[in-house]
Amino acid sequence: MQTDDDLLLTWVPRLRRYARALAGSRDDADDLVQDTLERAWAKSHLWGGVTDMRAWLFAMMHNLHVDGIRRPKLQTVVHDEDTLELPVAGSQGERLAVLDLQAALEQLPVEQKEILLLVGLEEMSYADVAQTLSIPIGTVMSRLSRGRERLRALLDGRPDPIRLKVVR
Repeated sequence: MQTDDDLLLTWVPRLRRYARALAGSRDDADDLVQDTLERAWAKSHLWGGVTDMRAWLFAMMHNLHVDGIRRPKLQTVVHDEDTLELPVAGSQGERLAVLDLQAALEQLPVEQKEILLLVGLEEMSYADVAQTLSIPIGTVMSRLSRGRERLRALLDGRPDPIRLKVVR
C-alpha cells in the first residue's frame, strides 16, 4: 500500500522538471522544489482533503515562485571544484535548439511562461492549470495562445508576433 509520503515523492521528478524550466537555473530549481516539499510536508495534515495532489503541489510551487520573483535576490557565488562532468554524445544541433527555446522562454512574461510549461511540459489540462493557478479557464486559453504566438515569433527571430486580421 502506498503511503502519503510515497505519494508525495512520486511527484518529485515532475516538480523538478517544471521548476527547472520555470526558474532557469538548476540551483534555483532545486531550491524551489525543496521549498515546495518543505511546505507540503508542513501542511501534511491537509493531505486527506487534497483531491488532486499534483495540482496542489504545482499551485504551491507557483506561489513560491511568484513570491521569490517579488522578493529581492541575494547574490551568491558558488565555487565547486568537485563538479563531475560526464561525457555526452554529440548532439550539438539539438542542444542549440534547446538553448534557443530556453532563451525564448526566458523572454516571455511569467504569466505566459507558466502556462506554456504546465500545458506543454507537464501535459496538464486547461482545467487543471486554471485550478492550479487559481485563474479562469478562459484566461488560461488566452495566455497560452499569446504565449505560443510570442514564442513562435522569438524563435523565428521576429520582434513581434504576426497579427492576422479577422475578415467576416
